[in-house]
This record gives sequence, C-alpha cells and structure tokens, in this order.
Amino acid sequence: MIKILNCNEVSSEEIFARQNISLNVENIVADIIYNVRKNGDKALFEYTEKFDKAKLDCLLVSADEIEEAFSLVSFEFINILKKASKNIKKFHEKQVRNSFIINDDDGIVMGQKIIPVDRAGLYVPGGTAAYPSTVLMDSIPAKIAGVKEVIMVTPPSADGKVNPVILAAAKIAGVDKIYKVGGAQAIAALAYGTESIPKVDKIVGPGNAFVAEAKKQVFGKVSIDMIAGPSEILIVADEKTNPKYAAADLLSQAEHDKNASAVLVTNSMKLAQAVQYELEVQIPQLERCEIARASIDDNGKIIVADSIDKVIEITNEIAPEHLELCIDNPFDYLNAFRHAGSIFLGRNCPEALGDYFAGPNHTLPTSGTAKFSSPLSVDDFVKKTQYTYYTRDALKKVADDVAYFARKEGLTAHARSAVIRLEDE
Repeated sequence: MIKILNCNEVSSEEIFARQNISLNVENIVADIIYNVRKNGDKALFEYTEKFDKAKLDCLLVSADEIEEAFSLVSFEFINILKKASKNIKKFHEKQVRNSFIINDDDGIVMGQKIIPVDRAGLYVPGGTAAYPSTVLMDSIPAKIAGVKEVIMVTPPSADGKVNPVILAAAKIAGVDKIYKVGGAQAIAALAYGTESIPKVDKIVGPGNAFVAEAKKQVFGKVSIDMIAGPSEILIVADEKTNPKYAAADLLSQAEHDKNASAVLVTNSMKLAQAVQYELEVQIPQLERCEIARASIDDNGKIIVADSIDKVIEITNEIAPEHLELCIDNPFDYLNAFRHAGSIFLGRNCPEALGDYFAGPNHTLPTSGTAKFSSPLSVDDFVKKTQYTYYTRDALKKVADDVAYFARKEGLTAHARSAVIRLEDE
C-alpha cells in the first residue's frame, strides 16, 4: 500500500528520498564495448544470438521487411501514428533556431551559425514492451533539425524480426536506416561504427541499465541526450480532485517499471486517504499489476502539506519528470513550479497525453535532473558555430585593450598577436 506522509510529522529526508539503483554493470558494459570496437559486426551477431536468441544473416532491416511490417499494422493504428506525428511536428517546428549576424559597428561582423549534426542514432527498446511513441518522439525532432541521416537500432525477437509497430512508426517518422541490434552492443556500434553500422554524432533514446551505462561510457566520443532513470510522475492535487483520476494517473507511470516513482502532493488528507484506497481498487485490474504493485509499495508516496506554498516548495525540490497540476486555475501557478520535465495543466490532462499524442516531447529528465536539464528537442540535434570578422581599422581601435587584458592573465603571446599587425604603423 502507498505511504501517506504528513510533511509536518516526518523528516525531509523521508519526503525527498529517491531509490538508489546500482546494478554494477560497468565492467560488463566496458567489455561489450571493447569487443564491438575490436570485432565489429562479428561481435554484434554473437551478442544478438546470445541475448536475443536470434541468429541473423544481416543486421540491416530491408525495405521489404518495412513494407511487410507496415501492412501488418492495423489501418486504425497507422492513422493514430500519423495524427501523433503531425502533433509532434507542429510542436517541435516552433523550436527551430535561426542563425544570426551582428554588424552594428563599422568594420566588425559577428555571428552564429546553427548546424545540424550529420548523423543521429536512435535507440528503441525491444523485449516485452514495444514503444513506437519513442520512435516518433526521438526521430521527428532530428528530422526537423535537418539531420542528414537518422539511424535506428532496436533488438529483434527470436525469429529475427522487429516488432511491426516499431517499423511502421519509423517509416512514418522518416527514419533512414534500421538495424537489428540492441543492448550495450548497439550503443557501442553507434558510437564507434562497424562494417554495417555507421558511426553517429549523437545517440538518443531510452534503454535498460546496460544501455544507460553504455551511453555513459561512450559520451565524449559521441554526444548523448541524457542518462535516463526510472520513470516518474508527481501529481499536485487539491480536495476537488477525483481520487479515481489521481490513482489512475499515478498508475500510468507505476506500470512502467518496478523502480518507477509515483508521488501525490496535496493539501487534503481526505484526498490522500481516498487515493490510497482507490489505488488498491485499481491495481488488481491492471495487466501489469505485479509491476505496478511493486512500484507503488516500494517507491510511491502521498505527501500531505498544509499550504500551496509548501506544495510548490516540495515539488520544486523533487523536480519530477512528469508533473500534473490537478488544481483550479493551473496557469496562475505555472511559473511557480520551476523544476519539472513536462507539466500537464488542469484536471483533464493526464500524463498519457504527453506520452503519445499531444506533441511536446516525452523524452524527459529524470531523478531530479529537471533542475538543470531539458526535454529532448530540436536543439539536441544541432550545434552552434560562432564567427568574427574585424577590419584593420576596427582592430586598431581595440588592440591595446586586448593586449592589456592578455598581459593581466600573464599571456604575452596573446598580447603580441593583438598588436603585431599594427607595429609597422
């Protein structure tokens, strides 16, 4: 049963406690990365047979396989994928940045270029859960940014095939190439390249502990989006909130993973108790009830505060991945809630809207990193290059200042480079 914590009766450590998950996979992942770097495709085939029970002749998903998969997906779901894709594009197109140029002073030109990365890698989990939403959320911003080539990796099933809904989503999103490989070995292949899989500049997408650790280890060789932890939801609710809705929304994240975190923060003990009861009613009805039960019992909590100011303070300290504001006039409080990956406003906006359909990205910072990190966006797939131009006359006006500054830092070669061009005058 979920815990109810009165913030006036328990320590702040208990209120803000997060599960510390450490599986000690560093050495295993390091060995996998080394093997892929050394042996390329041979290592990938061996790992795919070992972990996925699939014996492959080719890693690349063919055009025929994509078309076959597309034909196997229902017309209804194809239409839903297209609607979701349209919404995601509409939102992310607003994120596109423009290059700029400044030439206000005579003889001086400065500017910044916005340049997409050449190639992006997208990791899509396989196994018991298939996430076509991840395909859309991670590849569409890359395409909008202007990335020339989006490479997707995903583990196959034992028959050597990729889940049809994953391939259908990839086709709709415009993914360029898809490879049948998963786990840490897929991340290594994207980071270093193999005979079949080209090296990428950026790797995005969620995965298990081995995938997360691999992304961590290859960072620096390539860019990554983030190191994602277990899924989180925090609901801010008042006494007017329907406890059935709040319980259902908490469970929408609890069913992801036994390590997922579902938290309710409220100023109403009556609501807290009603939600606690409703969770016990709804959990047995879920297909993934065992997972949800473990998540709620081990990591779930209901925090009761005595004022909206305290609710805001607690929420900002937790900095959740998903934040629902189930209160009246939620826009009045939007700016007060400063730290969250994605905010869902009002009583009719379940977090599931963001997972699949609304348009804002669902790849979000977890584990409190929303205090300093952002959702995946078009910005993740571009880099910036700045440039400067001075005429001789413009340099003459500032050379002594530059040289003086350089000498203050003890860098006389810097100083000389600023004035040497003017010595013949």
